[in-house]
Amino acid sequence: MTAIASPRPTLPQPSIQRPDVIVIGGGLHGCSAALHLSMRGVRVLVLEKDHVGRHASGVNAGGVRQLGRHVAEVPLSVASMALWHHIGELVDDDCGFESHGQVKVAESGAELAMLEARVAELQALGFTHEEVVGRDELRALVPAIADHCVGALVSRGDGAAIPFRTTFAFRRKAISLGARFQEGGAVTRLVRQGGLWSVETGDGGRFEAPVVVNCAGAWADRVAAQVGEPVPLEVIAPMLMITARVPPFIKPVVGATGRTLSFKQFPNGTVLIGGGLLGRAERDENRTELDFSQVTVNARTVWDLFPAIRGATIVRAWAGIEARMPDQIPVIGPSGTEPDLYHAFGFSAHGFQLGPIVGRITADLITGGATDLPIAPFRIGRFAD
Repeated sequence: MTAIASPRPTLPQPSIQRPDVIVIGGGLHGCSAALHLSMRGVRVLVLEKDHVGRHASGVNAGGVRQLGRHVAEVPLSVASMALWHHIGELVDDDCGFESHGQVKVAESGAELAMLEARVAELQALGFTHEEVVGRDELRALVPAIADHCVGALVSRGDGAAIPFRTTFAFRRKAISLGARFQEGGAVTRLVRQGGLWSVETGDGGRFEAPVVVNCAGAWADRVAAQVGEPVPLEVIAPMLMITARVPPFIKPVVGATGRTLSFKQFPNGTVLIGGGLLGRAERDENRTELDFSQVTVNARTVWDLFPAIRGATIVRAWAGIEARMPDQIPVIGPSGTEPDLYHAFGFSAHGFQLGPIVGRITADLITGGATDLPIAPFRIGRFAD
């Protein structure tokens, strides 16, 4: 009897999904873009290589500040702060946002003079949210500050929020309006064919859409390079540490003029210490390593500026993976080489506060072809120039 060979099974071919817009990257800016587009009836698919909020957007210091911004960012920051003060209306969650102001301390007369020059520069541009205060007002705002501090720069409407909670609030609201999220597959190929973008992921996914938004954070340069827009993105690992609970002693977020510092106390009594000192990032391995020599620099700054908590215990330290651009400002806006491609990345360790407005700007550009905010300084072509 001759055996009859069974036919080889036909393997299912990956289906092609066609939303209106594909957003690459599920950090805060990708989730914000998805939300603002969904609010306008656009069908959005977000592709995230790990899970939403896995990297910088979920583990940063949560500063919501206009204070000390690069002048090119100030108009965007002011507009974003207006959204932050009504964040519950936007995402149905207050995101842990508290507005007790942000304070940048001066430890000498020379530093105070620098802050006065900063205020004069902003006032000449029409912005009044920053002000210089003297020794007495500084102590009224931050009673625990060291005696040698002589004044500060203050932005009273600033504050802080909880990063992971914020990112997921944007995700949830976007999903409620029809956005879809697919996690666990890194984008491996991006190419434009017949008026559509074809996007392939490492887990076998294939997707098509007329428009793509590159919000890929520390991996965004690899996306941009596929369409002929290489950028000098540096991968960094800003470090943070947190103390055990101590009695309440401070309300505003505090930074320093001559040193690296971001310092705030949570309602539960723990104190977050950061400011941008860097560990080591291994983006291909999805991990970071702490640089304890730099951690001690931050600890020394806190020791000098806040004698009252010299006995506090550091219980944990960590670092996220972030993208930094050479000029310290992000890339925001349309591609310079391809139609229907937009970028929002490279926020250089200070993009959290800008998240709400950058999503709105992205939606403006895609649905209306323009935005009312000045984004020319952030164009991707500046590096080619």
